[in-house]
Amino acid sequence: MNFEAIIENFPMYLSGLGVTLKLLFLSLLCGLAVALPLAVVRTVSKGLASRLVWAFTYVFRGTPMLVQLFLCYYGLAQFDAVRESWAWPWLSSATFCAWLTFTLNTAAYTTEIIAGSIRALPAGEIEAAKALGMGRGLLVRRIVLPAALRRALPAYGNEAIFMLHGTSLASVVTLLDLTGAARAVNAKYYLPFEAFITAGAFYFVLTLSLVGLFRWAENRWLKPMMSR
Repeated sequence: MNFEAIIENFPMYLSGLGVTLKLLFLSLLCGLAVALPLAVVRTVSKGLASRLVWAFTYVFRGTPMLVQLFLCYYGLAQFDAVRESWAWPWLSSATFCAWLTFTLNTAAYTTEIIAGSIRALPAGEIEAAKALGMGRGLLVRRIVLPAALRRALPAYGNEAIFMLHGTSLASVVTLLDLTGAARAVNAKYYLPFEAFITAGAFYFVLTLSLVGLFRWAENRWLKPMMSR
């Protein structure tokens, strides 16, 4: 094996690591911000709003993220109305389209994760809060969401790891993330094993880091609650 080319291009891998981390954390942060209100609507409302949220989650969970990325980056460009709109400077950016696709995708999965945790809350916690005179808004902010988010940590940890692996799709829309760096090295030196095993090592370390982070979070916030 020849790793000299990898050492020579290591700064490109580090740059790709930065792109991967930026896409991952921005997508998870924005996706969680979108998912929180949608999960509440999904569980509290029984009318049209809940059905619209269900349709959103069904579409994004039922189609491959690669297809979603292609539709966002390549598909929207075919419409004159899009190219002439104020949004075109954003939608013509590969970084923005990748972030938007990843955000909507993880928001759909996270919505269902949190909604499931809300449904699993013990009825006694809700009744106790109502007995104290809490209104619906205060009940959701102080009791429902904090407890649901704690219970959702194991499932959300898996979603974060899946999202990390999903960011590798960014390279197909010209972004130089970790996978994009590996593809560039392979195209230049014809060293597929060395190029992609290096990228795989980066992803492996990132995955272990996420597993450790969520395990710490579970020990900090979930286990004490479950032991009571």
